[in-house]
Formats: sequence, structure tokens, C-alpha cells
Amino acid sequence: QLQLVESGGGLVQPGGSLRLSCAAPGFTLDYYAIAWWRQAPGKGREGVSLISVSDGDIYYGDFVQGRFTISIDNAKNTVYLQMNSLKPEDTAVYYCAAGATTYRPGAYYWSPGAEYKYWGQGTQVTVSS
Repeated sequence: QLQLVESGGGLVQPGGSLRLSCAAPGFTLDYYAIAWWRQAPGKGREGVSLISVSDGDIYYGDFVQGRFTISIDNAKNTVYLQMNSLKPEDTAVYYCAAGATTYRPGAYYWSPGAEYKYWGQGTQVTVSS
């Protein structure tokens, strides 16, 4: 059973940086799309970024505007989200999710209503002075 373990959240001042990690111990991510989603209090789920390892596709939410970078370390079975120039509106719980690309392309997992089989427990990001 694939398990996703997030880490790296915390409290940071506006303009600061954080790097989130999504680890999949013991599993290769070659045939998965891994996405970061976030949810702020009182708001719906919002797509932050996605990387589809088999397709090579990468997506970012419009609000990212070049501030975040998603990457993967295949040797460590870990996906990272480097977040720079953080704003108070980036405050949310960040979740990573995985979907198999064996039968669905990576683009499916970035579409509205996409279903993911695997989710992490979430990590809190708070941007405040």
C-alpha cells in the first residue's frame, strides 16, 4: 500500500521560503502523478502543482506565478515543493496526493474532479508576520 508522508510545513514571514516534502517509502513513483493541493479554512481544495513522472508533465496553479517549483528525487522516492516569496494568502494545509498513470495520463489528475487514490496527512503552512 502506497503511503505518502508530508513534512516541511511551518510558520514563515511574508516573503520567506519553505520546502515541502512528500515521501513514498519503499515505492517507486515512476508510474504516478504526484500533486500538491491546499485547503485554507473556509475554502475549497485548490491545486498547487503536479508532476507526472512517466509523462514528464508539470502543472502549476495560476496563483503560483513562478514562486513555487515542484521536483522529484527518484532515488529517495520523494517529491518536493519549493515555495518562495510566500504570501499570507498561501496559508493553508498542504496535502500531497498520488494517482497511478498506468491507465490515466498525468493531465487527468490536474483536471477538475480528478480522483486520487492516495493522500498524505497534510502539513500546515502559515505565512504571517
